[in-house]
Amino acid sequence: MDNVTTAKTTPNGPGHLETTRFPHLLASIDMGSNSFRLEIAELNKGRYKRIDYLKETVRLGAGLDAHGLLTEEATQRGLACLARFAQRLKGFASWQVRAVATQTLREARNRDAFLARADRVLGHPIEVIAGREEARLIYQGVARLQPSELPRLVIDIGGRSTEMILGRGRLPQRAESFGVGSVSLSMTHFPDGRFTAEGFRAAQVAAGAELEEALTLFSRAQWQEALGSSGTVGAVSQLLEASGITDGSITPEGLRWCIERCLQAGSIDELNLPGLKQDRKAVLGGGLSILYTLAMQFDIEIMRPARGALRQGVIFDLEERIEAARNHRLPDPRDAAVRELQQRFRVDTGHADRIRERALHLWSAMQSNNRLDGEAARELGWASSLHEIGMMVSHHDHHRHSSYLLGHVDAAGFSQSQLRRLATMVLGQRGELIKLAEHMHDKALMSQVLCLRLAIILHHARMDLPTKLVQIQKGRTRTRVSLPKRWADQHPRTLHLLQEEARRWETHGPSGLDIQLSS
Repeated sequence: MDNVTTAKTTPNGPGHLETTRFPHLLASIDMGSNSFRLEIAELNKGRYKRIDYLKETVRLGAGLDAHGLLTEEATQRGLACLARFAQRLKGFASWQVRAVATQTLREARNRDAFLARADRVLGHPIEVIAGREEARLIYQGVARLQPSELPRLVIDIGGRSTEMILGRGRLPQRAESFGVGSVSLSMTHFPDGRFTAEGFRAAQVAAGAELEEALTLFSRAQWQEALGSSGTVGAVSQLLEASGITDGSITPEGLRWCIERCLQAGSIDELNLPGLKQDRKAVLGGGLSILYTLAMQFDIEIMRPARGALRQGVIFDLEERIEAARNHRLPDPRDAAVRELQQRFRVDTGHADRIRERALHLWSAMQSNNRLDGEAARELGWASSLHEIGMMVSHHDHHRHSSYLLGHVDAAGFSQSQLRRLATMVLGQRGELIKLAEHMHDKALMSQVLCLRLAIILHHARMDLPTKLVQIQKGRTRTRVSLPKRWADQHPRTLHLLQEEARRWETHGPSGLDIQLSS
C-alpha cells in the first residue's frame, strides 16, 4: 500500500500532517507478566473490528529475581517479542499506537533501564500503568464489547496481579488491583511444575490473604453477573468446555474437577487435558488457586468468559484521546481525573487556572508554529492545574509534597510514566534547578518547567495580569523574556524574582535566560 498523508485522526490537531500507511487503524500492546499481546483494530461509528492479533508467552513476571530486578534473560525475551511487534507495526504513526505495561514493570526496580531499551526496540513509548488504571481499562474493553446494564463483577487474573471491577453499563463504579497472579503463585507453590494437595492449599491461603480486604468492597449483593477477562479465565473455560464438564462457564464444581486432574497428573509434564494449551500449563496451578479462592470467598456460582480485555480497553481509550484532541469540544478522559484531584486536594482553582493560562501562553509563544495542541502542551496544562495539591499537606515545601502526590496517586487515564513526568514538572516549579540535574537533557521537559516557573513568578501575588504583558522568545542557547519597563518599575518584587530566576538558569539550567525591559 502506498503511503498516504492524513490529518483525519491525528491528535496533534487539524492541519498537522503525519504520514501513515493505515489511517483508519489503531493498535495496542499489552505487556503482561505472562504474555505480550498486540491488537490491531478498526473502529467505525462505535463498531470494533479486529484486524490482527499477535500473542507471545514471554514470562516476564518469572524474570524478577529475589532483589526485585528483571533478569537479563527475561529482558531479552521481552525485547525479542517487541522487535517482532515492531515489524508488524511498520507504517503506523505514533498517535495510532499505545503500549502499556502492567504489574511486573510496576514492581521491577530496574524498570527504567528496561523501558529505555524497550522503547528503542519497539519504536513507540511504553507506559507503565497503575493497577487501578489497568482495572479501569479492562472494564472499558469488556463494557464496550459486551454491553449490559446489569450490575456486574469483572475479574482479570494476570501473571502477577488480579484486577476486580464493579460496574454498570460503561461506568466502572469501583476498581482495585491486588498483588497476586498466576505466575507468582505458580512459582512459589508449584515449584518445578509439581502439583500437590499441600501446594494448592497454600496457594489458596496466599490468594485469600491478598483478596480478603476486597470481601466487603465486592460483596455478592452488589452484582448480578460475574465475567472473567483475559488469559487465565479463557484457558480454564476452554478446558472445561473441551472436557465436557461445562459449557465453558466456570463453576466451583468445575474448578474442583480441574484441581483433581492436576493432582492425579502430579506434574505439568504429565498433565494432558483437552483444550489446555502447552503455554498455559506452567501457570495453571496458580490460576486455578486464585479462581477457586474467588469463587469461594465471593460466592461466585458461575463466571463466564468476557469478550473484552485490557488490550481492547486501551484501544477504546486511545480513540477517546484522539477524538478529544481532534475536536476540542470533547474532553480528554484525563481532564476529569485532574478536576477530581483538584477537588480532593482543595486546590485554589482560580489561581490554578491563572497559572495554566499563562504557562500555556508562554509555551505557545516558544513553539515555532505557535501551537497549543499536542501532548506536551496538555501535560503542561495538567501540571499547572495540579501544582499546588501539596498545600493540602503543608504550605512549607508544598512543591515537594505536590510532586510526591502526583508520582504516587491513582488518576484515571494517566499512566505511571506520565504521572512521574508531571511530578517532575511540579517538583521543578520553584527553588534551585540542581534537583532536576538528571533531566537537563530532556529539552521539552525543561521548557515545560520554565513556562511553569515563569507563570508562577508572574502571578506570585495571585492576581490576574494582562495576557500579552510578557513576550518570550526561545533561541538555540538562550531564552529571552521581555516585559514593559514601566510595568516592571511599578512591580519591583516581580522583577526581582525574574532576575533571580535568570540567575538560576545561568547557574544550573540547560540554557540561559535573559530578562529584558522594553520601553
